[in-house]
Amino acid sequence: MITAIVLIKTTVDRIPEIAETVAALDGVSEVYSVTGTYDLVAMVRVRRHEDLAEVIPGRLNKVPGVLHTETHIAFRTYSQHDLETAFALGLDE
Repeated sequence: MITAIVLIKTTVDRIPEIAETVAALDGVSEVYSVTGTYDLVAMVRVRRHEDLAEVIPGRLNKVPGVLHTETHIAFRTYSQHDLETAFALGLDE
């Protein structure tokens, strides 16, 4: 599974509607409203790198009110569970 974190700048008066539209796109698993330079953060999860082109520039960037996006591809996932397992190795001695 390939995960992309997409930072989204929108028209401010339509953030909730844009967030709901983006969240409904195939390949988008979550959308967060955030503070800072960007208005929304979308988590995109797809099977192949080629699918990113369909989701992000193909659909997400075309949502009315999306002004700009910045995409970051995740190399590795570190969940709380993964970290607890890693720190627990060798501590049973």
